[in-house]
Amino acid sequence: MRDQDFAKLEHKIEEITAIIGNFGLDPFPMRYEVCPSDILYSIGAYSMPSRFSHWSFGKAFERMKRQYDFNLSKIYELVINSNPCYAFLLSNNSLPENELIAAHVLGHSDFFKNNLHFADTQRDMVESMAVTSKRFRKYEFAYGRKEVELILDAGLAIQEHIDPHFRISHHHNDGDCQSSSNKDVIGFIAVNAPNLQDWQRDILLELRKEMHYFWPQMETKIMNEGWASYWHIRVMRELDLNEKELLQFARMNAFVTAPNRFGINPYHLGLRMFEGLEKMYGRSFIFEVRERDNDISFIRNYLTREMVREMDLYVFNKEEDVWKITSKDWQITKQTLIHSKINGGFPYLTVKDDDYHGNRELYLVHKYEGVELDPRYLERTIPYVHQLWGKPVHLETVMDGKTVLFSYDKELNRKDLSA
Repeated sequence: MRDQDFAKLEHKIEEITAIIGNFGLDPFPMRYEVCPSDILYSIGAYSMPSRFSHWSFGKAFERMKRQYDFNLSKIYELVINSNPCYAFLLSNNSLPENELIAAHVLGHSDFFKNNLHFADTQRDMVESMAVTSKRFRKYEFAYGRKEVELILDAGLAIQEHIDPHFRISHHHNDGDCQSSSNKDVIGFIAVNAPNLQDWQRDILLELRKEMHYFWPQMETKIMNEGWASYWHIRVMRELDLNEKELLQFARMNAFVTAPNRFGINPYHLGLRMFEGLEKMYGRSFIFEVRERDNDISFIRNYLTREMVREMDLYVFNKEEDVWKITSKDWQITKQTLIHSKINGGFPYLTVKDDDYHGNRELYLVHKYEGVELDPRYLERTIPYVHQLWGKPVHLETVMDGKTVLFSYDKELNRKDLSA
């Protein structure tokens, strides 16, 4: 954007906000920042502007920034689920591009505020993460950066294994945490691991709290992006754009909402489904859907045979190093999509026993539903669980049609339980 465009953008955002209100949307108050690419990609890599430091975030930044520098990919919008809601726009975008993004993030903000799956969201997470980051730095001074990094490495490896519907009260250093649900693996370990120090338990519980914040965004990705895309299109139609601006809008919108040959583009799928529902049931109905559904119920209840055919959706798999279409049946395609969203797409693990063999060994069970654990994931993750638990760790799963038990105590062993 040119210097003279900033005042124009401020005026356009006021106009866009009024249009959004006239359409019946109810977003949080918005705070906009126009940032250079280094700042935007730093926030994207850390997922928040105030999060603690970790080498994996720096690695993510380098990968994302390199792709941007070589014009391989680009972050167009970055919005924080908070009240007020923070939106970050790229300074290299043209004025029409940032107008589209302003309309898009207002759609996200409305979704964050009104979808019931965000009802328990901690809306001051930006400030909370800043406090957490300062506390983690104090741990680095007290116990050494390497020790803090070790616990963060292990905690981040299992951070997705929470029970999003189960919460435990946790106040720093108050010692009042109770045992958590058996699906809440990271919470269970944080509370019950025999040898963890208080500061280590605190780090794990903070990672767990952050994952509770991010979880609703993962389970509504298709709906959220579809809702925001639906509204940015309709808002831009209301603006008085000249021919050049219309072309810039059309090019960017086509790029963002285009189908992906290699997987599902949530912008495309969500947009087409909301447009299909509006055509069938009217606009007031899609507001009801926005309020109550997540991606699983959205797909299960509203993805029709006609939508699957119109979007040319199908299932494909790799067979002998060749990618092949395995089914175009709309019901199989629908069920495959639903299955990919269960538990956020992560393996479903539970704690079966925390005193296995009467020796405080940890016994985990993988809930097998047709998809085997990735051996590389298993081999890399079990040592981290062992590090945190401080005792031998066992994981029961299914591989090659057989129930097997993987055990780790300095080395990984496999035992067939089917015999």
